[in-house]
Formats: sequence, C-alpha cells, structure tokens
Amino acid sequence: MSKKGDGFQNKRVIWLSIVHLIHDIYTSFLAPALPKLIDKLGMSYGMAGVLAVIQRIPSLFNPVMGIIADRPSIKYFVIISPAITAVSMSLLGVAPGYIFLAILLFVSGISSMMWHIPSPVLVKQLSGNRTGKGMSYFMVGGELARTLGPLVILGVIELWGLEGTWKMMPLGFVASFILYLNFRNIQIKPPPGNHTEGNYWKIFRRYLPAFILTGGFTLFQAGVKASLTYYLPTFLTDSEGRSLVFADTSLTVLQLAGAAGALFAGTISDRIGRTATLMIISLATPLLMLLFLHLEGAWIIPVLIPLGFSLFAPTAVMMAMIQDLNTEKKAFVNSIYMTINFFISSIVIPMVGVITDHFGFRTSYLAFNIAAFGAIGVVLCTRNKITALSGK
Repeated sequence: MSKKGDGFQNKRVIWLSIVHLIHDIYTSFLAPALPKLIDKLGMSYGMAGVLAVIQRIPSLFNPVMGIIADRPSIKYFVIISPAITAVSMSLLGVAPGYIFLAILLFVSGISSMMWHIPSPVLVKQLSGNRTGKGMSYFMVGGELARTLGPLVILGVIELWGLEGTWKMMPLGFVASFILYLNFRNIQIKPPPGNHTEGNYWKIFRRYLPAFILTGGFTLFQAGVKASLTYYLPTFLTDSEGRSLVFADTSLTVLQLAGAAGALFAGTISDRIGRTATLMIISLATPLLMLLFLHLEGAWIIPVLIPLGFSLFAPTAVMMAMIQDLNTEKKAFVNSIYMTINFFISSIVIPMVGVITDHFGFRTSYLAFNIAAFGAIGVVLCTRNKITALSGK
C-alpha cells in the first residue's frame, strides 16, 4: 500500500505495468518465431537480420514523437498502442511475403514508440512524490516480457501452428480497453510553476548533463549487459562446454533477477537518491561480473542472481531521474534518453560479437568488464549538476 499523502495511484500504475508486460510480449515475438518465418518465406540470414533493423527504425524519430506527445492528448497514444502492436505482431505468421512482413514490423516499431515515449510521463504523474517506485513498477512489466514473450509465441506456434499467431490479437485489444477505462477521464497536467524553457534545442542543452550521465552510464555498462543477455547461452555452450539446458536456465535466472532489479531499484532510489543508487550499481556490476568470470559450473548460478539484479536496475532509476527534471517537456526529454540508448545498444551489441570473433569470449568479456568501471567516473562527474537540475 502507498503511504497516505504521497500521491501514488497504485491501481493505475499497476495497470500500466501489466499492459507494459502485454505490449512487450508482442514485440518480443520476432526472434523466437524467426526460424519458422525463414523456412516459410525462404529468407536468407541477411534478410532476417534486416527485419530487426526495420522494426527499430522508428526509434530514430523518438524526439519527434516526444515533441508530439508533450500535449494533453498523450494518453491516447498510450491507450491505442497495445492494440496496434498486437495486430501487427500477431499477423507475422500469416504474412504472405517478405515485404508484407517488413511492413508489419515497421508498424510495430511505430506503435512501440507511441507506447514507450509517453507512458513514463503518465507514470510520473501517477506516482506523486514516489517517481522511483512508479518507474520500478512500470519497468518490471517490460523486463518480465523478455522472459515470457518467447515462451508465449513458441507455445502459440506449438498449439496453433505459425499461421495461428493471429489468434493472439484479442489480448492487445483487451489491454487497450483496460487502459481506456482507467485513463479516459484523467487530466494530463504540466508540472506546477512558471516555466520559460524556450525551444527544444535550448531544453536539450539545459539538460545535457542528464543525457551525459544516462548515456555515459549506459555506454560503459552496455558491453557487460550485451555479453550477458545476448551472448550468455552461446558463451556457456561454445566456450564453457555447458549444455543448452544449463545455458537457457542461466539466462532465465539472469532475466528473472533483472525483473527484481527493475522492481526494487527505483524505490530504493526514492530513499537514498538517484545518483547514490547508480553509484552503488556502477561498483556492484563489474565486481560481480569479475566473480562470474572466475567461477565454473553450477557456482555461476548464485552469482547471476545479484548480477542480474544490478544489471537491469539502472533503467528504472535513470527513467525516474529523467522524469524528475524540472521541465514541462517530459516526453521530449524521455525521447532523447531513449534515442541515446537505441544508438548505444545498436553499436555495442555487434561490437561484442566482433571482438569475440577475434579474441574469444573470455578476453572480450574481461575487456568490457573493465570498461564498466568507467560508469563510476560518469556518476562522479555529473551528480552535482543532476541534483541542481532536478533537486534529487
């Protein structure tokens, strides 16, 4: 239960988290369904790889969506996007050709942008003075979707076949209807105060320290995160000689621990501060990664629990930090934060693969682990400016 007077609207925040889970389950359908789609449409691996890029192209326009979403109509973007995502992703299995498939994925990328840019602004308004707690609730839905999404689509394909994926469509409409019932009468209000912020370029320059902190922190820790999310099963099977069952179990443990990190980190940051929480994480993640690299066999499982917690915890904290900024244009600043994250992940993930190809997994993992300590310097250099811009 929320404390009396803290302004935290528990029911509405929980509904947003549940719909976040549903929405992101749909967007995670592509990767596990890809082998079936390749067989059906006769795609090359190169063509299959392009599909992932097409789905993410709309992320380039995050700032434009941020400008559009900084209006009272913001709630309608949030309400309608789960239904659009459900339609586009549920039709993947019945796509008659590559072009149609690419269009569906592009549409899902647009609807995903319509969801992820304005929804944190709603969470901020619904959280009162517990922004970190609200972001934790919100982000746990997205993190759980990483684990449940592949299980859902593979179960659907097993039950109804690839061309039966359209039967998943109604859940998205239910999610949008739930949001409509809960948010149709809510009034989206800018933060109190007399703001004379100027144009969007001035806003970007004013809050540049926040983007440096979130972008720099993400950059230094992105190598470790990519290594343990995208490449962990391959590392354990190809480099360490473990079974695929052990590798998949390890990844599941990591992701579930990450969901716990997303759930609790924001609330912790409400109590001890955003930058203090990030400082603890910036120390814990590389130290735990070093321990992971020096253990063998089943001993890595207990380490993956705190490592997963710290690896996924920063997102809720940084989103809360962005929403704490003293600006009316919260959707815009959130769009800049998400655009930076998009570019960093797009660069670092293939970089981990290239370095691994040349030097092997252990050398690659160690190099990115050492780089992760750089996040400490980023927090130290920007924490005072962040406090001045947000008061937290």
